[in-house]
Amino acid sequence: MKTTLIAVNEFCKSNDIEISFVNSLEENGLLEITRIEQTSFFNFEQLQELDRYIRFYYELNIDLDGIDTIKHLFRRVNVICDKIELSKNKEYLYSYNGI
Repeated sequence: MKTTLIAVNEFCKSNDIEISFVNSLEENGLLEITRIEQTSFFNFEQLQELDRYIRFYYELNIDLDGIDTIKHLFRRVNVICDKIELSKNKEYLYSYNGI
């Protein structure tokens, strides 16, 4: 599978985002940056998450600690939703089999 990389400086320039913000995301473990020669890149698969962080930071004025907390809470909610779905599937399976 081919990985698509997006240049940080080009992304920031075209979206009017400070490069220091993206670097801060990396420093706080919220974004993974790859450096090739002297250019920084992020993986295309991180684009949706980066867009979310940008909205949190620029539109909602949430700082990096808040963004980290929100990311953690989203993960926990997803785990809980997965457990609920698993329980529903087990319940359906048991009721379907007459157990």
